Amino acid sequence: QVQLVESGGGSVQAGGSLRLSCAASGRTFGTYPMGWFRQAPGKDREFVVAIRWSTASTYYADSVKGRFTISSDNAKNTVYLQMNSLKPEDTAIYYCAANVYGSNWLDIVEYDYWGQGTQVTVSS
Repeated sequence: QVQLVESGGGSVQAGGSLRLSCAASGRTFGTYPMGWFRQAPGKDREFVVAIRWSTASTYYADSVKGRFTISSDNAKNTVYLQMNSLKPEDTAIYYCAANVYGSNWLDIVEYDYWGQGTQVTVSS
């Protein structure tokens, strides 16, 4: 099993920045893909970005490309999401997830373990 705990959410004005953290425990960190997803009120949960260490790959949703950056500190078993140039449409609950058993690291349904989520609110 994998346990995930997000932190770092909050409220910010448009154009501002936030950094989210996701601390993982359980299975050996870095041996499975991880991702960030978000869910806005009344909308489905959507893919934001994922990282796969086995191929040193990252993949971003078009809506955040150039503004958001995923990174990790393997010594701390932590994945980060740096969010810059935030827009009101980025307002959502952000979730960290781990794809331990799934085969497609870009498919939300393949993610097995989820954090509790952290709220990000961007005001105009």
